[in-house]
Amino acid sequence: MTAMQKTHGLDYDAWKLFIDAAELGSLSKVAAAYGNSQPHVSRQISELEQQCGGRLFQRTGRGVVLTELGQRVAPKVRLWLASTAQLASDIQSTAGQPIGGVRIGILPSTAHPLVSNLYYRLKQVAPMVQLSIREGQGSQLEHWLETGAVDLAILYRHNATPKDGDLYLAETSTYLVGARGDSLTAHATVPFAALHHLPLAMFCRPNSWRDRLDQLSVEHGVALNVVVEADSLSLQTSIVGDGGVYAILGPYAIASAHSRPKLQASRIVDPAMRRFVALAMSPHGELTLACKTVMHEVVAIARAGADLQEPELGLQPAANVRG
Repeated sequence: MTAMQKTHGLDYDAWKLFIDAAELGSLSKVAAAYGNSQPHVSRQISELEQQCGGRLFQRTGRGVVLTELGQRVAPKVRLWLASTAQLASDIQSTAGQPIGGVRIGILPSTAHPLVSNLYYRLKQVAPMVQLSIREGQGSQLEHWLETGAVDLAILYRHNATPKDGDLYLAETSTYLVGARGDSLTAHATVPFAALHHLPLAMFCRPNSWRDRLDQLSVEHGVALNVVVEADSLSLQTSIVGDGGVYAILGPYAIASAHSRPKLQASRIVDPAMRRFVALAMSPHGELTLACKTVMHEVVAIARAGADLQEPELGLQPAANVRG
């Protein structure tokens, strides 16, 4: 262990292990990731708990969860780990070369082409920047940003005006998705009023998109009938493909659906439900040179290429629908 990794009695490696255990929810998974035994990991956690004067984890039958003390400590530890790691990178980057890790959260359906291109571009322009990519739904990404678990996130926003330093990358439509041959989604567009009492499959709460739909439904006198809640996009589209249930999805989600041959989609209008793909920053920590480099490349890719253009859905019979 270097002097950089142990300052004022704080053991960088031990606290990094604590954060990994909090995110994985399992000491055995941490042990496997580090190539150590579980008793060794347990001893390190116990030593940290002795330093803190209380339990950091509650052991359950399925793993570990943070105690109230652990929940209070974790954001501060993440910030300290990030600043310590960045200090080491800054010392090495006297020539202005971006160095260090950048943690980025993405929506499963939205950012794959963009992030793949980002990886290859960074290998060319900033080979010493290491990406750590996590997938999650909107509420997870928001939570990771707020707690400092990720530095950046690519997610949806609903307000046409960017806030809190967000950078908007693309604008997309929203579609009502039904089974192939369904009469309601047989045309290029469908009015929002058609959602009244329609059986819907939706993402679980908390979810900002659900909140936005609730607001619109009140404004337009539409009663939403959610019969299935699932954060799994593949499960939603599989149920919709069987018929009798509908989903409200963006074009990237539909284009990536495994059940796509069984689906058809109609763009929702009156009102048009526009969403914005945004690059958001965590409010915690400093905006490092590595982060700035990643942000610059993400924006450049989004503006120069087709990665985040609304895809041609190619669904039948509502084919080639664009927003």
